[in-house]
Amino acid sequence: MLSLLILAGGTAVSPFVFQFAIFILAIFVGYYVVWSVTPALHTPLMAVTNAISSVIIVGALIAVAAGVSSGSKVSTWTGVVAVALCAVNIFGGFLVTQRMLAMYKKKQK
Repeated sequence: MLSLLILAGGTAVSPFVFQFAIFILAIFVGYYVVWSVTPALHTPLMAVTNAISSVIIVGALIAVAAGVSSGSKVSTWTGVVAVALCAVNIFGGFLVTQRMLAMYKKKQK
């Protein structure tokens, strides 16, 4: 396994710096993509986000189960944190979607 990435200039960059740079770029791209979405598209996008989080929570549950069966505390606790974060994301997404849909309903007298 390569411990260093060699760029065209011949300088070595550690994998952490390379991955951290990609993470920072993803933050900026995500920020501009999310804030440029029109309100009419917000509800369908939230539904897709909830579906993705539902798939992720299944993977987190598998990580918890694998950690418990192998006795790995790191895998177990990482999976528990992932389950908690996914659950917050799913339930928060449903609440936001409900509020967005309520904005489009006609008011009853």
